[in-house]
Amino acid sequence: MEDILGYKFKNTEFLKEALTHSSFGWVDEDGVRIDNEKLEFIGDAILDAIIGLSIYNLMPKDAKEGDLTKMRAQVVCERSLALVGKELNIGSYLNMGSGEEKTGGREKESLLADAMEAVIGAIYIDGGYDAAYKFVNEKFAETIKASLEGKLILDYKTELQERVQREGKTLKYIMDRSEGPDHDKTFYIHIEIDGKRYTEGVGKSKKEAQQHAAQRFVEEGHII
Repeated sequence: MEDILGYKFKNTEFLKEALTHSSFGWVDEDGVRIDNEKLEFIGDAILDAIIGLSIYNLMPKDAKEGDLTKMRAQVVCERSLALVGKELNIGSYLNMGSGEEKTGGREKESLLADAMEAVIGAIYIDGGYDAAYKFVNEKFAETIKASLEGKLILDYKTELQERVQREGKTLKYIMDRSEGPDHDKTFYIHIEIDGKRYTEGVGKSKKEAQQHAAQRFVEEGHII
C-alpha cells in the first residue's frame, strides 16, 4: 500500500488504522477500540484545506467565493474520493468484517471515500502538512483539472436527466437481469430514451448500474 500511495510511513500503525473499517476494529491494550473514523475526521479537514488552497492558487484573481466553494465541493465529494480510492485499489487493502465484505464493502463508494480521508489523515499525522499536501495534489490533480475546466461530472444520472428534459423526452432505466447470490448480486441495466435503447450499465447495486449506464452515455457522446 505504501508503494501505491507513494508515501513511506514512519509509523505504519497509522496506515493500519486508516485501512481498518469499524466493522473490523480491534481493542488496544488500553481498551480503546481502533478503527479509521478518527483519522477520517482529520483527513476530511486537511483535504478541505489543501483542495481549497490549490483551487485558490489556480483560479483567476477575479474568481468569486461561490465559484471556489462549488469547485471544492466537487473535488472533495464522496464520489470523487471514491474514484481516487478505486484508482489506488484501496478497497483490496481494507480490513473489514465478513458481513460488510459479503455485501460488497470493498466496492462501496462510501467506504472507499471514508478510507481515502483516513489515509490523508494518517499521512498528515505521520508526516505533517507538507507530506499531505504533496499526496493530495498528486492524487487529485486530474480531478482538480477537470473541475477547473468545467468537465468534472460526478453525478451522470443528473447530468443525463437534465439533457433529456431539455429535449422534452423521457428517460427510463430498464433492468435486464441480475446475477449472483443475494449477498453479492450484480445488476445489468440499460437506458431507453423515448423507447430507443442506448447504453448498458453494470453495478453491485441498481443505483450503481444506472450511474454506470448514464456515464457511458455521456462519455460516448450520444445524440438525443
